[in-house]
Amino acid sequence: MALFPFCKTAAGPVRVTRMQLVLYGVLLSLLIYFLNGRKAAVGVESPHPIFRALGLDRGGVITDVAVFKPTAPQTPLATPWGAPLVWGDTQKSAGRRAKFERQGIRTGLLALVVGTYAKFVHRFLSSAETHFLPGHMVTYYILTDNPRTLDPPIELGPERELKVVPISELPGWERLTRRRMALLADAIRNPIGSEVEYIFCADIDQEFVAPVGEEILGDLVATLHPQLYGMPRKAFPYEVEEVSSACVEEDEGDYYYTSELYGGLVSEMFRLARACSLLILQDQANGVMARGLEESYLNRYLVNNRPTCVLSPEYSWWNSALAPDVHVQRLVSLGRTCEARDEQKQNPCKVSGSAEM
Repeated sequence: MALFPFCKTAAGPVRVTRMQLVLYGVLLSLLIYFLNGRKAAVGVESPHPIFRALGLDRGGVITDVAVFKPTAPQTPLATPWGAPLVWGDTQKSAGRRAKFERQGIRTGLLALVVGTYAKFVHRFLSSAETHFLPGHMVTYYILTDNPRTLDPPIELGPERELKVVPISELPGWERLTRRRMALLADAIRNPIGSEVEYIFCADIDQEFVAPVGEEILGDLVATLHPQLYGMPRKAFPYEVEEVSSACVEEDEGDYYYTSELYGGLVSEMFRLARACSLLILQDQANGVMARGLEESYLNRYLVNNRPTCVLSPEYSWWNSALAPDVHVQRLVSLGRTCEARDEQKQNPCKVSGSAEM
């Protein structure tokens, strides 16, 4: 018995021949093939350079980064464990500023300056004088192997001071990254621990471009990595080699934090720096170094010791295809902006202590 021998129309039944059924089937198959082809063309994109660099382009499908790129209005104001997630212009941040503004707190801002990074010192300090905790007591700590990099001295405002902490010469980037946490722990032990209540560590190749106020203060403060904020957990470049002390298991981790800015109470920061330095020494003894260098050890520590205050990408931002669109950029990394341009094969940038990007 033939299938569907008739199709009814307004004029009455019309017989459909077997040849017509075959033609309809062919047309339907072509339509399905065409639609599936368009989906494949849309879904397959070449991986962004950061994924190639981190080895995340192997063994899976990478979706175009534009799909994941977040914007500020979609951002929660608290972490899953209840810590504030700070965006500077919110009412909650205004409340945090009011809480701390009359307490007479002295805060330290520490940066490590070695080798060619000396060219960033004046730009960093000048911008901090304008935007970092304005109106508060601040001590700048510059750890350097060449104190002459601070000549000529920066003119500081009232209740602001600059202290140079001499360190031994650290030739080579790899040696510097192995020693950074130990240097921080030593500096906090003496002299920082007895002079300030809070201490923040920042990379020197940055510039404050908008106010960074009391909203950042907390017991243990970490900053979201701007290129990885809003990305799925599988994109986080945690250390995955089990032989490393920085290894983070697949079922661990909430956010990925940048090493460009982190801080807190001096007691909490001493614990962090000492723990991370011991992990680095342990790996060094075994001939291992995490792929993200000290940032990997920082993230390992923060997995076990969740921050009590998390800063949004406003407080660590650089011009990159992966960085989220934020309403206010407060602290901008000049060095990482150049790296992002190199990854995108744009015109190379030359960063100096005074010239604009």
